[in-house]
Amino acid sequence: MKEIIYDPKTRLHYKLIGDYYIPLVKAPDPPNIGIWGHRRHDYLKNNRRVIFSIMQMNETLTPHLEEVDRQATELYDRLIKQFATAEGITEDLKATNQMEWVARMNNIHSRVTEIVLRERIYEQEACAYK
Repeated sequence: MKEIIYDPKTRLHYKLIGDYYIPLVKAPDPPNIGIWGHRRHDYLKNNRRVIFSIMQMNETLTPHLEEVDRQATELYDRLIKQFATAEGITEDLKATNQMEWVARMNNIHSRVTEIVLRERIYEQEACAYK
């Protein structure tokens, strides 16, 4: 018996292991996403199951998650800088009063996280079918 065979019907190669031919398949590469992409994935999976299924079948889920993650990260970084500048939070404050700096930055982080969740994670239903 041949060690490896090819089946044109399934377009797969099979390897002989013991008495059985096992298909040689490779798992898809994991998506290159961060926290925002994972949050979008969880939101779609738990709240928009039909959209999630359609995107999986069309193989558009991973590119969508990567794009949402990129946009959300850019928005988050930009807003953190803008809020910190607008509220006068500087490196001097960090050097002189660390606890005050941490408290104010945590406040900004919480507000910016809510904005990003609302604008990038939960409100993109129209583009989900692409």
